Amino acid sequence: MEQKHFLKLLDFTPAEITHFLEVAADLKAKKKQGIAHACCPGKHVALIFEKTSTRTRCAFEVAARDLGMGVTYLDPSGSQIGKKESIADTARVLGRMYDGIEYRGFGQDIVEELAHYAGVPVFNGLTNEFHPTQILADFLTIQEHCGKLKGIKLVYMGDARYNMGNSLMVGCAKMGMHFVACAPKAYFPDQKLIDQCQAIAAETGATLEFIEDPMAATKGADVIYTDVWVSMGEPMEVWEQRIHDLSPYQVNKALMDNAGPQCKFMHCLPAFHDLKTTIGAEMGAKFGRDSMEVTDEVFESPASIVFDEAENRMHTIKAVMAVLMGGM
Repeated sequence: MEQKHFLKLLDFTPAEITHFLEVAADLKAKKKQGIAHACCPGKHVALIFEKTSTRTRCAFEVAARDLGMGVTYLDPSGSQIGKKESIADTARVLGRMYDGIEYRGFGQDIVEELAHYAGVPVFNGLTNEFHPTQILADFLTIQEHCGKLKGIKLVYMGDARYNMGNSLMVGCAKMGMHFVACAPKAYFPDQKLIDQCQAIAAETGATLEFIEDPMAATKGADVIYTDVWVSMGEPMEVWEQRIHDLSPYQVNKALMDNAGPQCKFMHCLPAFHDLKTTIGAEMGAKFGRDSMEVTDEVFESPASIVFDEAENRMHTIKAVMAVLMGGM
């Protein structure tokens, strides 16, 4: 594999993405069967989290330990990155001590700079622009439930301007899928990235569409995917505007029925499907809602495969580290 780092799916060929998924499926099977697969013994990985996470942290930590590696977790207060020490200096220090570095935080330029200076593999655990480890987990889950990726129609509902909309569009373009962004026009991905993905789609046979009408967009969908309407790090003040703009794009039973009985529901989590969280309860009371981007009825339905998807974060992250650090 030509790439040494895992920063965005744009850097990889369809064959390389397929290889990650094949390794993930193999390692998942081994874990289920209790077969040891510590292919990176004695190596160590540093996990830099400027934005906290449940799934990403746990997935990296368990995956690393399954591969025989040591792990150091650096929370938002646990390092001087970008504050008292530059990105370049942090990369060069950690690169002398660790065999790999994960970064979850803000701009894509930060993880790219880490990769430039580290001298060891760097993994993108999430930036504002891209979330590539999530997409591998999504694609492994789709393969498991639909039997394939090519030709699968995936409809992303809601704000498609940031990491999830961007990354799903890139991944679908790479793998010859049918991607639909369904949102108000102002919430579509950046046109420059759309053009880049259209060029990829011309080579892979993928279809990319951008539709404002939810019923038109979801007809015949194999997967309906959504994410929270207000992303991590955004101010609370944006809730009112997002609820106003995106309420017509909530995933509910009518939308799932419109897609058809084959349709699966996916969400990268966490989800505001009820009022059992602090923010969910606060926003629900303020705006008179019992759910946001997805109803509890859909989230808890047999069509929902969100927890298979969450588990697969571990298996696909393990595959990325095994390939780039262990040579699988």
